Amino acid sequence: MILNRHSYAGLLLMAVVPVVCPAQSLSLNSPESAAKVITLTGEVSVLRDSTPWALEVGSAVQLKQLIVTGPDGYAKLQVSDGSTFEVYPNSKVTFRNNPSDWKDMLDLWIGRVKIHVQKLSGGAPNHQRVTSPTAVISVRGTIFDVVAEDDDTTLVSVEEGLVAVQHRYLPVNNGKLVSPGEYIRIYKNQPLADKSIDKGQALKHVLNAGAEAVYRIILRNPQVPGGGGRVPGTGGTGGGVPGDTQNTPPPPAPPPPPPGV
Repeated sequence: MILNRHSYAGLLLMAVVPVVCPAQSLSLNSPESAAKVITLTGEVSVLRDSTPWALEVGSAVQLKQLIVTGPDGYAKLQVSDGSTFEVYPNSKVTFRNNPSDWKDMLDLWIGRVKIHVQKLSGGAPNHQRVTSPTAVISVRGTIFDVVAEDDDTTLVSVEEGLVAVQHRYLPVNNGKLVSPGEYIRIYKNQPLADKSIDKGQALKHVLNAGAEAVYRIILRNPQVPGGGGRVPGTGGTGGGVPGDTQNTPPPPAPPPPPPGV
């Protein structure tokens, strides 16, 4: 094959221009990949080299780090695209446990998180995923709650937008779409069913009660805890969460909705 100067220049350009893959990977410890703490109260820590360290406002949580909140702990964090997530008391969540794919945002092990995913520039969908012990939740730009009540049950409630919920172990073709004002409970040993999606004000009241409890904590303890030090009383081995060094079992999740919800 004979190449002219134009085709040769084109081949040379292709050789030096990197290929951008749809599933972008993230660089460990880069500012763009970290989550920044913008609000915090009570006991909130992160594991660094298997050692718990207290967080403070302005702290950066890096990829694959486990966030742990105590009974009075609450934190709101922001990622580089403007999306935020709130971690409620008695929760354990890993930030971007799969750095090879930027869509994997959170792995919730126990407790409750509330996520607000911002749309990308131009209004393009911002595809993110949140996983729990029983569910995979895919979002495009929305506000929703995920409660890992225990290893066997996950509760997903949507406030704004639309999320697709898939069973982690018993997947169906396209999962289930959950709309604003609806919620779905995912059980470990039960496949998703159409009737599993419900509406109800009682659930909203339960979730709002959890938020109000956090506000009361903040009002009672307006001082932002100091960061950068080891959390007292945490050490040893045990626990089912990767990297967890606490020697006590995971704290209980927030209370489930009342019977009949």
